Amino acid sequence: MKRFIAIAGNMGVGKTSMVDFLRVNYGFAPVYEPYTTNPYLDDFYKDMKSWAFHSQLYFLTHKFRLHYGLNSYEGTVVQDRTIYEDAEIFATNLYRSHFMTERDFHTYTELYESMRHALQPPNLLIYLRCSVRAIRRRIKFRGRPSEMAIPVTYLRKLNDRYEEWIREYSLSEVFEVDTEDGDYVTNLVDQIRFREKLDRFFG
Repeated sequence: MKRFIAIAGNMGVGKTSMVDFLRVNYGFAPVYEPYTTNPYLDDFYKDMKSWAFHSQLYFLTHKFRLHYGLNSYEGTVVQDRTIYEDAEIFATNLYRSHFMTERDFHTYTELYESMRHALQPPNLLIYLRCSVRAIRRRIKFRGRPSEMAIPVTYLRKLNDRYEEWIREYSLSEVFEVDTEDGDYVTNLVDQIRFREKLDRFFG
């Protein structure tokens, strides 16, 4: 069966771990976020106002290419973060926080709307959430240099916007997971319980 599963959630909530879990346990083909290839990212975290538009435009174009390419996959594919999040959470948050001008945000939104109408939505969205405290702890643990200086207020605003967004999301069925409850990655008992919940979507 051909299916498209999207993993959504703030940075540090465990999206890549979820993709790997589905790859290993269900044999789904993974599609990872083009995080390390963004040439603007380091500059963005140092000076968000100067580089917000450039960084978000890069993510948008590359995420569109990845999402559009999923049409050629056979079987089930699972994607780490969606194009919807790039535009409706990250870019929107930057605009609301005055890191992106109204002119740039308008141009960005026009491009995004054209892209969105050309894309097939996922069959299932797995939404991951956890506290900002846990996000900060995980960011520190994984040690990406560009993320170390991210202000806690920025993470908190993203978390709030994610919660707004998931309440409004209607493109597909949603499975919500609190990643602070249990450890489906390393704990065998938690893995079994978690798979029982997932099996109703994949059975």
